[in-house]
Amino acid sequence: MATFFRNLQYFFASQDFSDGLRTTVGILTPALVCSLLGNLEMGMTLSLGAVGVSVTDTPGPVKHKRNGMLYGALFIFVTTLLTGFARLHPVALGVEITVLSFFFSMLLVYGARAGAVGTAALLLMILQMDKPLAPAQVLPNALLVLAGGLWYMALALAFFRVLPYRAAQQALGENIHAVADFLRIKAEFYRTTTNLDDDYRRLVAQQVTVSEKQDATREIMFKTRRLVQESTRTSRRLVLTFVDMVDLYDHITATYFDNAAIREKFGPTGILEEIAVVIERLADELDAISFAIQTNRTHRGTTDLTAQLEQLKTRIDALAVDEQVGNTLVLKKVLVSLRNLTQRVKDIVKYFHADATIPRVAQAANAREYARFVSPLRFSWEALRDNLTLSSSHFRHAARVMLACVFGLLVSKLFFTGHHSYWVLMTSTLMLKPSFSLTKQRNYQRILGTVVGGAIGIAVLLLLPTHPRVQFGLLVVFMLTAYSFQRRNYVVMVIFLTPYLLILFSFLGLAYFNVIEERVTDTAVGCAIALAASYLLFPNWESQQLRTYMRAVLQANMIYLQQIAQRLSGQPPSLTDYKLARKDVYISSANLGAAFQRMLSEPKSKQRHNSDVHRFVVLNHILSSNMATVAASLENGVPQHARDGLRPVKQALSALQRSAQQLEPAASVAVAPTPAAAPGPVALAPATLTADDRLLLDQLEFLQKVSSDIGRTTEQVLAEEEGNVSKKTPAMVGS
Repeated sequence: MATFFRNLQYFFASQDFSDGLRTTVGILTPALVCSLLGNLEMGMTLSLGAVGVSVTDTPGPVKHKRNGMLYGALFIFVTTLLTGFARLHPVALGVEITVLSFFFSMLLVYGARAGAVGTAALLLMILQMDKPLAPAQVLPNALLVLAGGLWYMALALAFFRVLPYRAAQQALGENIHAVADFLRIKAEFYRTTTNLDDDYRRLVAQQVTVSEKQDATREIMFKTRRLVQESTRTSRRLVLTFVDMVDLYDHITATYFDNAAIREKFGPTGILEEIAVVIERLADELDAISFAIQTNRTHRGTTDLTAQLEQLKTRIDALAVDEQVGNTLVLKKVLVSLRNLTQRVKDIVKYFHADATIPRVAQAANAREYARFVSPLRFSWEALRDNLTLSSSHFRHAARVMLACVFGLLVSKLFFTGHHSYWVLMTSTLMLKPSFSLTKQRNYQRILGTVVGGAIGIAVLLLLPTHPRVQFGLLVVFMLTAYSFQRRNYVVMVIFLTPYLLILFSFLGLAYFNVIEERVTDTAVGCAIALAASYLLFPNWESQQLRTYMRAVLQANMIYLQQIAQRLSGQPPSLTDYKLARKDVYISSANLGAAFQRMLSEPKSKQRHNSDVHRFVVLNHILSSNMATVAASLENGVPQHARDGLRPVKQALSALQRSAQQLEPAASVAVAPTPAAAPGPVALAPATLTADDRLLLDQLEFLQKVSSDIGRTTEQVLAEEEGNVSKKTPAMVGS
């Protein structure tokens, strides 16, 4: 029960609920005010403009949000104006839908926010195409839509003006919460009752989530001038906490050991369960920090693991003298890692009590360094032109949307001529995603949510037919819930969006039984069109993209491994270069993991070498984790004998380079030459090596072994692809 209430509190403090509340107020206010003034129709038009601009109000820096909403307002104005005149002739309407659906879908070339602007314009085009307007009413109607959009934009910007740090706090809190969940999955590796393969699948999936949250937080942190250039207590605390959280996540990832061997050797002793409990308590502390940041409260630390860590040390020391157990060095390494992790968490907690000290003179330099961690936005016609080819996934997606819109228009006009026949076109347009797996998932969620939500809406209207105030109260609750879950859980959003619309149409005097029947039918038809278009029209199967993602992971790991080689040679790279290399590894690994998960949702006939790709994903995770472990062990200096590890590092780099070249023979995979060891004293004799020294050299040898395993797995993937090609190509018979 305590967990339930904590999750409930966390949700109400989250960015999703905050955005949902802002969207609800922004959309509902014009309709309510104008209704009280006796002009509900004008209020509905204003709210329609607010709906359009709210689509572009996605998380990010305030400057980007402002630009996105501004362009969204302008595009929906122009689209509403064109649609108002085009709808007067069916051919003109068809031409407009064909051209605009392709153009607005191509805006995805410029990123997700630009894609949201295109979606908003398409939504307004569809909602306006059946609105009966005389030519003289078209311009005033478009101006009202524009006014509604500008109203929402003003409300959103005022929110961020009053609470300038709120977006950063919420994004950082969600990032920490995602890392806490990642840490809990790591705890499962120490439990002998779980399946390691399942643990790895969950870990890779959560790694994708952490990467997304880190990117979102990084965008807000490092592209907001108030945070990276102003020296306020709040800004310094937020930036320092995020930087430390990235390092802490790196430390969590770096704590990799052979879990199968550890379970086999130490499982019967029961000590692994104690380790899992300590890790989970650390995850609970991170969740408490996350909640404090999101709610803008102080936090003094609720978890003291000193006693448990001492108890764990005592248990390990006792096992060390047990002849049946043998060497416990790996457990000691785990204990050291837990102590370091605990100290890092304590350091973050300190930011809640004392002002972080960042010299003002370093602020400008820090801002320049931080800017290297985010990708600049560039809008150019060249980028759009270069994607006007079938080899571009953006072009294929835009072509699918265009053809689906045209077909949906014909179907809605010829076979579904109800009051809301545009639902067919709207559903087919909004459900079409760049990949088949996402389209399939959204279609299923849309149909399920519509049916369940329709049942809820009918129940409310049947049970409360004479209670309009209660109905309106439920409408607001349904609306707020729907918009709060629009990014968190799409099926929940649709479940609450449907009864909200049914109650709204009931207030407008429409028969809600007819409305729900029409909505369910139109939704089913629209989803069928979207699914068919995604499967039949220029399909974009994930199995065809895997080579690109696999090669990107290999290249990122090579650059990361190069940082280790430079440290071993006595030429350490800059801290920023190291962190950039680490960031690229995490992002490329998350992209590959997400692509693999999407492929598993595609038809069986379109999937390729699932087990080999899963092994490739796991091996690269093991490789990057061990590289992080080695890098952490070299932070305090490089022992003289560690230069002996350059040989396996060079071999590992060569193996990764061969694999990358095999995945794309025509591409040049360049890796900077491994630096030669700096001159110095002769390496220590093996007999003089300490246990830690031997462990370091073993880890470097392990990097070479994992890189070789990656090479063999890559060859298996390619061999299977060649086998599939040979099966499809008939053999030539000599004459």
